[in-house]
Amino acid sequence: MKSSRLIQVLLLLQSRGRMTADELATQLEVSPRTIYRDIDALSASGIPIYADRGPAGGYQLVDGYRTRLTGLTTDEAQSLFLAGLPGPAEDLGLQEFAAAAQLKLLAALPTELRAKAEQIRRRFHLDTPSWFRGDEPTAHLATIADAVWEQRRVRMTYRRWGDQAVTREVDPLGLVLKAGTWYFVGSLRTYRVSRVLELKITDDTFDRPADFDLAAFWAGWSEEFEARMYGERVTVRMTRAGLDKTQYLLSGHQARVIAELDPQPGAEFGFPTESTRHALPDLLKFGADVEVVAPAELRQELIASVKAVHELYNGAKLPAWFR
Repeated sequence: MKSSRLIQVLLLLQSRGRMTADELATQLEVSPRTIYRDIDALSASGIPIYADRGPAGGYQLVDGYRTRLTGLTTDEAQSLFLAGLPGPAEDLGLQEFAAAAQLKLLAALPTELRAKAEQIRRRFHLDTPSWFRGDEPTAHLATIADAVWEQRRVRMTYRRWGDQAVTREVDPLGLVLKAGTWYFVGSLRTYRVSRVLELKITDDTFDRPADFDLAAFWAGWSEEFEARMYGERVTVRMTRAGLDKTQYLLSGHQARVIAELDPQPGAEFGFPTESTRHALPDLLKFGADVEVVAPAELRQELIASVKAVHELYNGAKLPAWFR
């Protein structure tokens, strides 16, 4: 909208000082010709803008002029918590509002604080996704966010682990971004947004628990989830080299559990794992620096895996696909 863009031009000049038409056009994603018309409109409305001609020229507000048009809209205020996270802001459909909120805040700051804010923006950048992972589909993320704001119950079809689809009605209490993956807390349970197959906001509203703290809930749930995920133990012995490798060969939770146990080289201890099946690939990473003591079936599986690798590389028994 033109009125919104005129305010943005005015706030850009107020927060950044002199700017060329090309710089303004790039910032607002319009043509320089549009900027020329906007400057004319602002000047005609009484805004004291003057232009310097020549290669080093540009547009600038008269010294001492400051607009009062820096109030945040509701959408802009709601986007402030994502002002430094362009990816999540875009996921939620708030990227435009976050940019506008940043601009209004900069324009409202005193000159010395404005310079400091600009320095922070140029020196610190937050990149939330994990390495080597593609983006998950989050088709229903914006709808869930709307339901969270409006405190409206949702009806959804959700794909559980094992590909079982279930239909549920939940009260969405909050959204969490964890290492590039979106989750939402619904009726004090946690759901992964990418596993929502269908979702509809109902006409029913709900009362948010007065004492509900999203950050505290997530911290407690995460701790319980990790403990539950790695709830089994297999008995192993490790060399000093093997114990030193746990911090970069295992998950953070597994490494923390082993560090708290503080086992000595050659001493038996309980190795945390999801299951015996999951323990095998984890333990193979350690090569000869680990020995499985129990259970016996895992020990035999590890021996069989090592024998197969030995046979493969010595040519004694090549698999059919290798010939």
